Amino acid sequence: MPGSVNRLPTVVIGAGHAGLAVSHLLTERGIDHVVLERGEIANTWRHERWDSLRLLTPNWQARLPGFAYEGDDPDGFMTMPEVVDFIHRYARWVDAPVETHTAVDSVRSEDGRYVVASNGSNGLTWETRSVVIASGGFNRPKTPDVAAELPPDVESVTAFDYKRPDLLRDGGVLVVGASATGIQLAEEIQRSGRPVTVAVGEHVRMPRTYRGRDIQWWLDKIGRLDERYDEVDDLVRARHVPSPQLVGTPERRTVDLNSLTSQGVGLVGRISAINEGTAYFSGSLRNVCSLADLKQIRLLDLVDEWATENGMDAEVSAPERYPDTVVEDDPSLSLDLTDGSIRTVLWATGYQPDYSWLDIPVLDRKGEIRHDGGVVTDSPGLYRIGLNFLRRRKSSFIHGAEDDAIDITEHLARYLDSLSVRTD
Repeated sequence: MPGSVNRLPTVVIGAGHAGLAVSHLLTERGIDHVVLERGEIANTWRHERWDSLRLLTPNWQARLPGFAYEGDDPDGFMTMPEVVDFIHRYARWVDAPVETHTAVDSVRSEDGRYVVASNGSNGLTWETRSVVIASGGFNRPKTPDVAAELPPDVESVTAFDYKRPDLLRDGGVLVVGASATGIQLAEEIQRSGRPVTVAVGEHVRMPRTYRGRDIQWWLDKIGRLDERYDEVDDLVRARHVPSPQLVGTPERRTVDLNSLTSQGVGLVGRISAINEGTAYFSGSLRNVCSLADLKQIRLLDLVDEWATENGMDAEVSAPERYPDTVVEDDPSLSLDLTDGSIRTVLWATGYQPDYSWLDIPVLDRKGEIRHDGGVVTDSPGLYRIGLNFLRRRKSSFIHGAEDDAIDITEHLARYLDSLSVRTD
């Protein structure tokens, strides 16, 4: 009935892969709960990504607690409809108690419980001892302040809004950002016949395949993906490292700045200002690219050392090293945005979570939840999952949700046991 209150030990917010993984493990532990989803199951994958996007991880890595990819293309990369189908099948398999089209309006703490208010299900409210926020870390596009200074004749588009090239204006496109999203969109737009320039900031260069194996295979083998949040020297830095320049394609191609420039894409440095219709760029493009080249070499050195130490050299192809990123002798430091050569600026500058509904003082000065590996210590019973490097380097990938969800639900179960609460 409208205005009624449900009482459950746990509420999970978000029915993406992470929220569903938590739901399955809660069910296994006999913990009553509900999963609230603002849209449909896998809503972000379904509605908030561009049409041609594929996963960056190969299909053999697509797994969730008790469930894994079983198709005939383990080395391929799922399209977005295939990802949506994978997550839907998982939801059916675990029989998750999902309430779709139920956006959370507020979460507040009251008398030792959490009160979760929603606009769906006739405006129901849930009282609960614990809340798991699994609403994703990519809810809103993050754009620099200079975006507000664009000339009115230049269209401003974020990667969140972008769907496909033919929806852009004819003419040149400045893509700001050279991580996974930026390079994918730059290549797609360039191939559509629109000339593209990429403003390059810090990035992580990585080959799609190395010594005959996918780079994700190597990262898994050498233990890089399982590195824990309490094992790194600078966790804040690790959590904000740009996503690697990886693209999932049927051909398993490497797409990097060199492949882009070979197709005619222009490179400039990181955008620093827009003043009176002129965009200005950092002069550190060569240094930024050199650092990315060096870090790639160091990674491949680690792979080679592991292969030798584990007797794999005979099973894989010989070590390789790749050409340094080619940068013009004098890359342009400015670009006139009023002469008609650039009709669109596409901001591939990252995303941020949306906590506008969270009425609990647990956010830091940057608007991020303060947590210890997903455990919000400032508010017992509150948890976060699905963020970059939450507990492990693989946390942001689909297959990374399993171990994180196991740890989070184990902590949550101990918390409820301390309250002697499993069912209300």
